[in-house]
Amino acid sequence: MGTIFYVLTGLWALAMIAVFITAIRLSYRIEARSPDLANRTGLPQRARMLHTVSNWKVATDEETQGMRRRMNRLLLVNLAGFVLLWGGLHLTGAN
Repeated sequence: MGTIFYVLTGLWALAMIAVFITAIRLSYRIEARSPDLANRTGLPQRARMLHTVSNWKVATDEETQGMRRRMNRLLLVNLAGFVLLWGGLHLTGAN
């Protein structure tokens, strides 16, 4: 039973990392399409996810807003994954 748990939680972790990386990549694409968020320094910088999640200084065209909604859904999927893991651990008494 222990091996199954480790395999399942490992797969869960990989899935959560993949979803989060996809959301970060979408955030970078949204920033590139938004004039107020675009990186003009030429140097790498961190994703401005709080800006894109809250729709602050984000371009208002329909395609960019669609990308933002998709990113928000991915972040909700990530949050739901953690809630489900917590629920599963709580139900099994593994706290």
